[in-house]
Amino acid sequence: MPSLLPLISILPVLASAAALTPPSQLFSPLISQKILATASNTSQTLYPQYTDTLLGQWQYFVPDTWTSGFLPSLMYAMNTRATLCPNGTDGAAAVGGGTWVELGRSWSAAEVPLETVNTVGHDVGFLSFPFVDELALNPQNQTAIAAVNAFANDLAARYNPSVGCTRSWDTADPTLFTVIMDNMMNLDILLQSEALTGNTTLRDIATSHADHTLLNHVRPDGSSFHVVYYNATTGAVISKGTAQGYSNSSTWSRGHTWGMYGFTNMYSKTNQTRYLDTARAMATYFVNNVPSSGVVPWDFNAPTDPYRPSDSSAAMIAATTFLFLSQQEASLSPPNKTGEQFWVNAALKVLNDNIAVAWRPEWQSLLANGTVNNVQSPPNNLTGIVYGDYYFVHSGNALISMGLSTCNGSAGPSATANGSTTGSGSGSGGSGGSSGGGKSTGMRGVAVSGWVAALMAMVAVVGAMV
Repeated sequence: MPSLLPLISILPVLASAAALTPPSQLFSPLISQKILATASNTSQTLYPQYTDTLLGQWQYFVPDTWTSGFLPSLMYAMNTRATLCPNGTDGAAAVGGGTWVELGRSWSAAEVPLETVNTVGHDVGFLSFPFVDELALNPQNQTAIAAVNAFANDLAARYNPSVGCTRSWDTADPTLFTVIMDNMMNLDILLQSEALTGNTTLRDIATSHADHTLLNHVRPDGSSFHVVYYNATTGAVISKGTAQGYSNSSTWSRGHTWGMYGFTNMYSKTNQTRYLDTARAMATYFVNNVPSSGVVPWDFNAPTDPYRPSDSSAAMIAATTFLFLSQQEASLSPPNKTGEQFWVNAALKVLNDNIAVAWRPEWQSLLANGTVNNVQSPPNNLTGIVYGDYYFVHSGNALISMGLSTCNGSAGPSATANGSTTGSGSGSGGSGGSSGGGKSTGMRGVAVSGWVAALMAMVAVVGAMV
């Protein structure tokens, strides 16, 4: 029987979420006001990536930058918000869904030339975000279809069958093959293109990359290496370490959350339980290692003296992942109700703890306290970050669509109906999960009387990692 120590350490999440509701800032009218202001203040040829640290003003970059897809995709997310909340108080509907879509399309235009020539390497998956969003609305949009297929082919061309992965960063030494955890986020473009073309080779590449990443990047305790260096000829692992974390043995929080989300998405698209098990293990490590303040550090193992910067972007990616993971637990047959509830509680806790210190009404960004790169000189931290804002909005949309919140931030029907969470899962289903035996009380936490049963159910949830 697996050790209960990891389970005991995550029980506080079940209790600490007892009084949590979604943060009101997720539904603030400042969201639409700020995004519209950003959209109207630039020429649609430069894209915000992060802010300065004093005034919170966006710093802009050319389209051939890995983050340029986030702003146009954020506008599609605001269209989703307007659709979910036609009478909401956040101002999204007042702008009009059509306007948000038009903005998303116009802001995507400067990315089209990148389908032919770009320097972002593996990060074409991030560039593709607004085009994938467009296809969800209009599956026949030829511009979006061409973009998705071009970016997928670009990533597929970086695949090395000897290594079993797509190359992340290019190196001067042709025999050195670098793979970073972040690349798990780019695999979705391969699966999106497969759905359009029927080219199953793209799926094979994605699954091979994910399989090698779970084997070589994820440690037995659920923590992760940022970088794995392979021999490009033999496929042998040369070394493991980090490029943006504190040390080669530490866990860089944002890279870790990219992996959490990437494996959750791979499970949702393939139904392979090894990806769900990996996502659970990595997410459990995250929950176990957030400090008592609840504020997510830039690296889980960095020293706290001197001051350890936080990373609100990692917190928002984690919250979105927890809600996504909750949906996968709900999609199992039978549904894993305890796991579903646990991840909802984890999402609510990380949202409340981090938005409380990162929300900046006076800044151009929605959030501050982001860390872009703490190891560069000088460190780039205490900023607003476009992808932090992106996942901030997406987490709010997920809470509403799952019925966990209303558009004004009060508890939604799934959070209150019969005292249990009943948010619908968007995953592809699957088997191999366990159903929870604990008494669920929705987003208010697991009742004390159900803790013993919940504990036993959670053995199945994290059994793969202990």
